[in-house]
Amino acid sequence: MTEIDYYEQVRQNLELGPLHAPKHKKVIKLMKVFWDEEEIKVLSHFGKVGNFISKRELSEKSDLPKDKVKQILARSVRNGTIVNKGSRYSLLPLIPGIFEKYFIVRKDTDENQKKAARLYRDIMKEIMPQNSYESRKSEGHHTFRPLLPYEAEEKLIDINESLDYKSQALPYELVKEMIDQNEDFAVIPCQCRLIGELSGEPCECAPAEMGCFMVGIAAKLMPSMCDEARILTKEEAIQFLKDTEKAGLVHNASFGTTESGIFICNCCSCHCGALYPAKLMHVTGAAASNYAPKINMELCVKCETCMKKCPGEAIYHKWPKETDKSDELIIIREELCIGCGVCAVNCPKDAIKMVKVRENVPEKAPKFGDISLGELISM
Repeated sequence: MTEIDYYEQVRQNLELGPLHAPKHKKVIKLMKVFWDEEEIKVLSHFGKVGNFISKRELSEKSDLPKDKVKQILARSVRNGTIVNKGSRYSLLPLIPGIFEKYFIVRKDTDENQKKAARLYRDIMKEIMPQNSYESRKSEGHHTFRPLLPYEAEEKLIDINESLDYKSQALPYELVKEMIDQNEDFAVIPCQCRLIGELSGEPCECAPAEMGCFMVGIAAKLMPSMCDEARILTKEEAIQFLKDTEKAGLVHNASFGTTESGIFICNCCSCHCGALYPAKLMHVTGAAASNYAPKINMELCVKCETCMKKCPGEAIYHKWPKETDKSDELIIIREELCIGCGVCAVNCPKDAIKMVKVRENVPEKAPKFGDISLGELISM
C-alpha cells in the first residue's frame, strides 16, 4: 500500500491566484518546520487558500474529536502558519502570507525561526527569481509600485508650469500624503531583512527595524499583533521616512490607490521578496511610478552615489573617450528604472529631478484570486 504524502497534498493547496508553492525540496523542508506529522495530517483535509473549513468538518474528516482538532491546530494559529475565524480555518500561501505573519508574530522557537529564515532566503535566491520572471512575462503582474520620497514635491519634482494639472503629483504618488492625512503611525521590522539577519546574511543598507510603515487603523492595531511594533509621533514618522530614503530604501506601496494609503514596505534590493528575485533575473520587481529621473549634467560631478543607491541597478557610468571628457555621462536605463526617486533624494549636488513621464492611475490593488495583499496579510 502506497504511503500518503501529506506534505505534498498540502503543498498543492497552498495556492491563491498566481501564488503557489513550487514542488521543490526546500519548500517541503520549510513546511516541515511549520507543521509536524500530526498537524499536517489534519491540514491535508483543508481546501485551497481562502476556503475556510469548520472544526466540525475537520473532526468528521479526520475522525478526531473537535477539541483534539482545536488542540492540534493551536500552534499553527499562534505561529501564523494558518488562519482562523472563530471555529473555521484556512491555509495561507507561503509568500506573501505565511512569511509575513510568521515573522511578524514570532511565536515559534528561536531554532525554528532560524531554520525558516534560512529556507526562505534560499527560496528567494533559487526559486522565486524564475517565478518572478515567468509571472511578469505571462501576466505583467506587479504587487508593488513606489511612492516618491517625503520631500519630493518640494525639492525633487521638476514641474513644467506650462503643462496642465496632470503634470502635478497626485496624492497616491507621494509618501507625504500618508503623513498629511493621518495622526497614527507605527513601524514593524522588515520581514525580508529579518530573515537575512536570522540566517547570517544581514542587509548592508539598513537593519530590519527600519521596516514596514503603517498609518491609521493599521498603526493602532499593529502593537497587538507584533511585540516589536513601535508607535511613532508625526515628527518621528517624518524623520523615519527620511532616514529610510537616505539608506536607499524604496517606499513600495500596494499597487492601488486605497491600500497604498494604509501601509508601505521600505524595501532594499538585496533582501526584498519583490525586488531581489526580480533583480537576479534583470527585470523590474515593481510597477514603475509616473516619474523618471532626469540628470542635469552641468551639476552632476559623476560621484556615482546614484549608481550605488539605485535599487534596480538601472544607472551606469559612461566613461569618456574625448580628452575633455565632454562625452562622460551618468545614464539611466529606462527599462530597469521604477521611478522610486532614491537616486534623486541621495544626490549630493541636487543634480537629479523627477519628471512626470506617464499618467497611469492604479484604480485597484491587484488581487491574488479574490484577495488583495492587504486582505491577505490581515486574514
